[in-house]
Amino acid sequence: MPDNTLSADFVAALNALIRWLEAEQVPYATIGGVAVSLLAQPRATQDIDIVIWLDQERWDSFLRAGEVYGFEPRLNDALDFAVKSRVLLLRHRNSGISVDISCGALPFEREMIERAVTLKIGKLNLRVPTPEDLIVTKAVAQRPKDVADIESLLNIHRNLDTTYIKRWVEEFAVALEMPELTENLERLLHHHRSRA
Repeated sequence: MPDNTLSADFVAALNALIRWLEAEQVPYATIGGVAVSLLAQPRATQDIDIVIWLDQERWDSFLRAGEVYGFEPRLNDALDFAVKSRVLLLRHRNSGISVDISCGALPFEREMIERAVTLKIGKLNLRVPTPEDLIVTKAVAQRPKDVADIESLLNIHRNLDTTYIKRWVEEFAVALEMPELTENLERLLHHHRSRA
């Protein structure tokens, strides 16, 4: 993985973030634009998104431990917001990079974290999802940039386990009562197969 895939500010924030997570022994996977940039092709991103697996009773001490590594809340009531949304909104003080930490609760999130692989970026060892798991997160989010990210991942990774991807997207489609998730994924996969 080339060292210049991410800016110096992102690398500094990721370095501090990983040291914090490892010190607290918190399992995680980096998702969002950073993961897409590393697993497919570089793309602009404004923040770092990760999913962690951590019991709620530890959130307060975890948040306080982050101060040592330069992370501060972006909201006055960051913990209350996290209890409602399961997302900790933080900022890395030195770089100014925003960090969104999703506190996983779903079986898929746990499996994604367990299946995560380590990528080496310079001196940094970063946990990222498998391409399949990243595609699932993007297929559920369904914003235009997520669709573009799926297309990038499909172009780069030729031997994907599409059965696995379809199974999880189908589960989300049923749980969220959004059959269009499955339909949109099938459309993307069909389009990719026809081009290949």
